[in-house]
Amino acid sequence: MNKLETKKSKELFEETKNYLVDGVASSFQKSKYEEYPICLERGNGSKVYDVDGNEYIDYIGAFGPALLGYSPNVINKAVSEQLEKGSHFAATTLDLCRLSKKLTEIIPCAEKVSFQSSGTEANMHAFRIARAYTGKKKIIKFEGQYHGWSDEEKVTIDADYINELGPRENPKKILHSKGQRGEAVDDIIILPWNDLKILEDVLKSNSSEIAAIITEPIMCDSGPILPKKGYLQGIRELSKKYNVVLIFDEVITGFRVALGGAQEYYRITPDIAVFAKAVASGYPLSVVAGTKEIMESGVHASGTFNANPISVAAALATIETLENNEIYDRFDILGRKFTEGLRELGEKYNVKLFSDRIRSICMLIFGMNSSPKDFRDYIENADIELYEKFVNKAKEYGVRFTSRRGRIYLSTEHNEDDIIRTLKVVEQVFYELFIVH
Repeated sequence: MNKLETKKSKELFEETKNYLVDGVASSFQKSKYEEYPICLERGNGSKVYDVDGNEYIDYIGAFGPALLGYSPNVINKAVSEQLEKGSHFAATTLDLCRLSKKLTEIIPCAEKVSFQSSGTEANMHAFRIARAYTGKKKIIKFEGQYHGWSDEEKVTIDADYINELGPRENPKKILHSKGQRGEAVDDIIILPWNDLKILEDVLKSNSSEIAAIITEPIMCDSGPILPKKGYLQGIRELSKKYNVVLIFDEVITGFRVALGGAQEYYRITPDIAVFAKAVASGYPLSVVAGTKEIMESGVHASGTFNANPISVAAALATIETLENNEIYDRFDILGRKFTEGLRELGEKYNVKLFSDRIRSICMLIFGMNSSPKDFRDYIENADIELYEKFVNKAKEYGVRFTSRRGRIYLSTEHNEDDIIRTLKVVEQVFYELFIVH
């Protein structure tokens, strides 16, 4: 098995650093474990191609949006037709009316919707709605969960060591960027996830000040980490008991685990949900959905590019495609084949690992043989360094995985041949890491 040459990617990165801060447009585009990022030229289906002409089986999925694969014909057709009519009007369109109605039909919590362009903006909007509705300010957020990059949102999204997090009953607020205002997180309460007792203790003492609880229904940004049995139902019951708005951040899970999101999959309906990423198959669109009473709290959406016609056309085409229920059955089949293959290779090479899947989201964690209980368990016991070595070596053989986070995205374009080829690469990497090393 031959390693790929990426000389042009390295040269372009060195040149681009002269003009572009950090040499990338987003911190997500280059891992701190990489010397340089791969420079991509195009994508098609389940594959992407770099400037050196190398082909990669891709499981990064553009960090989530590429649920239908890269350059899907159905999306290209919808977008091309809209381009001929106009790319942006900053006005209501017939398609916007159609999309709004459709979203209320497929998302369980959606009686009314509102639009933004990114997950960060949508979560900011959801925070404001919850505060307007309740008249309270504080919001509970969980350790290791990412809800955007604004000053208020980007807090305790990561940690290198468990002691950075502080006491379990009273975690620290960790800021992650220079220039981030400490006072911006005064109204954020950080708690460990998957722990109903601590959550209720805090609600019992502070419910008169707490406007909302925000959570990923499946903790995808770190781990991923699955909710304990009964945990989501427990949050739902506690939020009602203490008159607190429950927000599901479905930026990742929306459309990926079910058309109606994780709330449909788990049959737990929040008060508000935020969808983004896969909603428009690579075009910028995010949705805030919720009950009529809460959504009509007097908070109005602003933004020049909100629900622009191109993104709306892409979203309608995406939904129409995903309404074929066989797609999610196929994700189950592919995901099972992939994760069972990873576990078998772990046994063969005596590698301790956890691998599981929910529809189009698969997960891989080294150093553990079951889902982490929470972010602290993940930080303390997952072998993140080994995972990074694995990711970098797999890339050398033409398979792209997400750095640090053991999150693996399938698309409708992945097939059994992709899985077979990928498992062969994984075996080669395991051989080099654990036999040759």
